[in-house]
Amino acid sequence: MKTTENKKEFYIVRGDRSGVFFGNIKERNGQEVTMTNVRRLWYWDGAASISQLAKEGTVRPTNCKFTVTVDEILVLDAIEIDKCTDKAIKSIKEVAEWKRN
Repeated sequence: MKTTENKKEFYIVRGDRSGVFFGNIKERNGQEVTMTNVRRLWYWDGAASISQLAKEGTVRPTNCKFTVTVDEILVLDAIEIDKCTDKAIKSIKEVAEWKRN
């Protein structure tokens, strides 16, 4: 399945073993998803699941650990893709980049 990237649409993609990612989907082919403008969502607070995070965002942004934004990443093991609402996009983008002390 080929997709056309829409930079206004953001998704949360859950990998089977690789983690959870937030960004645009450039291309999808089965479980392989190429994402752009992407952050790894390492830890979140204020949402019970990634589905809730994609719908409502986080209510505790200072407790979240979201990485820096990278230009592009290929997720090889996608098992869930959730389209984000405008409210969630705003919330996730406002979480400061997590950096280890």
